[in-house]
Amino acid sequence: MEFKDIVMKRYATKSFNGEKIPKEKVNQLLEIIRNAPSSSNFQPWKIMVIEDQATKEKLAPAAYNQKQITTCSHLLVFCVDTDLKGKIALVEKAMAKNGASPEAIKGFIDYLNGHEAKMTPEKRLPWAQRQLYLALGNALNGAKSLGFDSCPMEGFSSEEFSKILNLPSNIVPTALCPIGFANDTPRPKFRLPKEDIFF
Repeated sequence: MEFKDIVMKRYATKSFNGEKIPKEKVNQLLEIIRNAPSSSNFQPWKIMVIEDQATKEKLAPAAYNQKQITTCSHLLVFCVDTDLKGKIALVEKAMAKNGASPEAIKGFIDYLNGHEAKMTPEKRLPWAQRQLYLALGNALNGAKSLGFDSCPMEGFSSEEFSKILNLPSNIVPTALCPIGFANDTPRPKFRLPKEDIFF
């Protein structure tokens, strides 16, 4: 499928048929998400992959009992990781493992540390959330490219999800992306005309 067709055919699925996506396809999607861009390659996210039906049932009330949560094959919980120093350490380790020179590693890590030092706690969360939506975009279009459906969701209680999933304070649920095979019919795609968007 051409990318333009993926974009045009993707829609926010409201109900899934409960069929499980093959593990190989899920892993392909996770790789598409993993390769999402982010500012300075910080990758300030952690994404929880929930397949267990009992956990999805437990989370449903914290998402206003929307059907996507309990009918999907897998629920992806997109979380921001506000521990940027921890992320920098992971990037440094990965660069060394991938064969980057000590000079290149030092230069890039010094740059990241300088960027992190300038970020106040108040700015850290919204900045990281903006990055996370780049990964979510990969998930939505990636799912359609692999032959299944998805739905971006903000209609849930981040605090309740954190409690139910027992997440540490630096991991902040920000968006949900249930994936599976649609059990509904998409409405005609509606978007504003070009002249109302581009100038």
